[in-house]
Amino acid sequence: MILAHPWLLVALAVLPLLWWLVRASPPAPRSQTFPALRLLADLRATEESPERTPPWLLLLRLLAAACLILGLANPILHPNPGLGGSGPVLIVLDNGWATAGDWPDRTAAAESAIAAAERVARPVALLATAPSADGRAPVIIGPMAAHDARARLAALAPLPWPSDRAAAIRALAGWNQAGTAVIAIDDAMAQPNDTAWHRALATAGAVTDIRAPVTAPLLLPPVIRNGHRVLRLAVAPQPIARSFAVLAQGSDGRTLDRVAIAVAAGDHSGEAPLGLPTDVANTISRLRLAGPPTAGGTILLDAQWQRRVVGLVATAGDAADAPLVGPLYYLDRALGPDVDIRRRPLATLLSQPLSVLILSDRPLPLGPERDAVTRFVQQGGLLIRFGGPMTALTPDPLLPVRLLQQDRSLGGALSWSKPEHLAPFPETGPFAGLAAPKDVTVSRQLLADPATLAATTVWATLTDGTPLVSSAAFGQGRIVLFHVTADADWSSLPLSGLFPLMLDRLVRLSSGTAPVDGAARLAPAETMNGYGELGPPNPAAVPIATDRLTTTRPSPQAPPGLYGPPSARIAFNLGAVLPSPQAASPIAGARNEILGTARTERALGPVLVALAMLLLIADLVASLALRGALRRRLALLALLLLLIPPAWSGTPDTAVPPAALETRLAYVVTGDSGVDRLSHDGLAGLSDFVTSRSSATLGAPVGVTPDQDDLSLYPLLYWPLLPGAPTPSARAVTALNRFMQDGGIILIDTEGNDTGAPGSGAGMQPGAAQTLRQAASGLNLPALAPLTSHDVLAHSFYLLRDFPGRYVGAPVWVARNEDASNDGVSPAIIGGNDWAAAWDMSQDGTFPYAMLPGGEQQRLLAYRFGMNLVMYALTGTYKGDQVHVPAILQRLGQ
Repeated sequence: MILAHPWLLVALAVLPLLWWLVRASPPAPRSQTFPALRLLADLRATEESPERTPPWLLLLRLLAAACLILGLANPILHPNPGLGGSGPVLIVLDNGWATAGDWPDRTAAAESAIAAAERVARPVALLATAPSADGRAPVIIGPMAAHDARARLAALAPLPWPSDRAAAIRALAGWNQAGTAVIAIDDAMAQPNDTAWHRALATAGAVTDIRAPVTAPLLLPPVIRNGHRVLRLAVAPQPIARSFAVLAQGSDGRTLDRVAIAVAAGDHSGEAPLGLPTDVANTISRLRLAGPPTAGGTILLDAQWQRRVVGLVATAGDAADAPLVGPLYYLDRALGPDVDIRRRPLATLLSQPLSVLILSDRPLPLGPERDAVTRFVQQGGLLIRFGGPMTALTPDPLLPVRLLQQDRSLGGALSWSKPEHLAPFPETGPFAGLAAPKDVTVSRQLLADPATLAATTVWATLTDGTPLVSSAAFGQGRIVLFHVTADADWSSLPLSGLFPLMLDRLVRLSSGTAPVDGAARLAPAETMNGYGELGPPNPAAVPIATDRLTTTRPSPQAPPGLYGPPSARIAFNLGAVLPSPQAASPIAGARNEILGTARTERALGPVLVALAMLLLIADLVASLALRGALRRRLALLALLLLLIPPAWSGTPDTAVPPAALETRLAYVVTGDSGVDRLSHDGLAGLSDFVTSRSSATLGAPVGVTPDQDDLSLYPLLYWPLLPGAPTPSARAVTALNRFMQDGGIILIDTEGNDTGAPGSGAGMQPGAAQTLRQAASGLNLPALAPLTSHDVLAHSFYLLRDFPGRYVGAPVWVARNEDASNDGVSPAIIGGNDWAAAWDMSQDGTFPYAMLPGGEQQRLLAYRFGMNLVMYALTGTYKGDQVHVPAILQRLGQ
């Protein structure tokens, strides 16, 4: 502890004088009855001395004076250590993307340095090393007064691009203040010019290096590998193993999945597959690292990342899948594992989400099928068609060009003297950059009417100039035609390595309505801030060429975000262009501090001055009482009110548990903070739903430990069971059995793991089966059967046929026969639909967890099942008893 104004302690020497001054107190007036006025003459006047001040009052006054003197001296607890030097204080603050995760700690360190400079009246200068949002290079602001520096610091925020050390070095080159104390609050991220940066800081003054113990992680764009989406993460190597969580979020901000990525000790990266189905995974719009949000921990996903769903249809009745001869055989192998291939009837394919539809010599006669394909393309789908005899005989409007009635073949009427080869691909088409192999030949093709080629885009031609691949926009989508078959009958293209490359380029076009020119400049639509949140583009942002998205360094002119028109947004992420994080070496000769470990300064002066004022008020009340101006009891009461906290500010009497005063739901505490928080939030959402839609009023849910807490206070107990959970203790099993015997209901939820009948493990995940078997081994469970719509639980409030949670389809098990000892109520209900995640609702009214696969209608049914469950627990089988009302009335003679 230090004193901000130590010279005021000289006033403590005056305390002896204060002792002499305050020790006297005028005597209290005395009442005396005089018999007559004439008796006054007989009274002898005596000299009276003042009454001595009571010692306790004297000590009270001295204590008040001492508190006042110490308060004005302003003691400071946990002060900032010496700044060094005697001149201005220069605070060098990194505010690039890597600082967003611990930005409050960085501003607190800067505030502490400003406060230390203010105590000794030293000016403060500020250098933020990241370029500003309007594109200005880093400059030193100041020197200035401490209160002005605080205002400048409050205006700073982390920015979504790296710090510009080169520009900061140039700013430091112009600093020539003697005796400078440099406070460098570093992002600990290595950069190529670190040596020059450290030299510039040391030249400016005595350096205090404050940095985080670890560097910020960088989330990389995912890749599709062997048909699976793989999430990737880059970190600076550490000697210990670490684990990170990545949240896959939809466009509405809800979390669709949480993926754990483990990084081994000494490794600089980690990865993990995303296990969501293709249809659900294609709705993900961003990936975000769990924890404090940063621009480097956020990956925006555009349509190019989605795993394409490709439908394959060939002419009915042919051997489409026959090895080496069937067209679908070649297409299946050319598309590879990175797309989701579906082969179903055309009407079935178009009734599902589809990215690309490939028709191999499949005519589309007038009728419902052609109408369905037309709608698919007009709404943004990509239709790829391959020629063949059937297409040549029955052309239809869903072709990019009008075909001539006769195809050209080797040896036919319109014949070649020899097979034709491929011409080089145009530089503006999707095949730009691909080499045309010399061994690929075409012996037969569909001929386009030359009159229609003017309105058609030709992406590939033969050496004689005839089209091989033509394309045309149609509505919001596009139609592409290969003028040859998908098998080797008309050309050797399906046998070459070029065929998979061409199909891959075309499938990628399904993200937009037209191929994007590599030289096209994409204007910024939405850009990130330092915390990874999208907003309007910053003032300095300019368009970026498409072919430079993977090489452009993020900056105010090229911030991360979404670029391009609404129909073809392209994501620009930090993880796609920045190098892997590396920890920077410490600054030689600097005093080192770890960010966030220093204790916050606390000024005790205001507290001591306030205490002195209270003591002086107490002295005033005591003095008035001693002089008789106040009744002694009133003075004592006032003194107690001033010095003793009122009785009603103490802790309330907790002898009566809150659950005994209002109805509450309970959940079993598992020890996993994430699972317990989800259980609490899910039951809280269900309690609000029940309270708003029925006469039942439920309080906040309570977490209980069966072997310690009284379970009899709760009608319903939610028990989440995850694979690997510990087996309940004997005392806990006894408490749970007593709870069920006394009429309580336990809802056991394996949270997404399918459940079968306990004991058999049928239909369960192996881990869930083992966990449920261990948990149920000591419980007195009745014989169980799947819950149906005929059970009382299915119509205790709403009439339900299904009982979904976040997931749907897993069976729900209840007591097979009515238990007379428990009023026919099933004491245990077992399922695996993850009801807590379905009931969970954030404070802003949004739902963190998406429903799979039924959407919001499925969530409504989950809430209704929860309502039925609560009514079932509160009222038993009263709905079932109403069936017997006519017989009861007849027996009563009514």
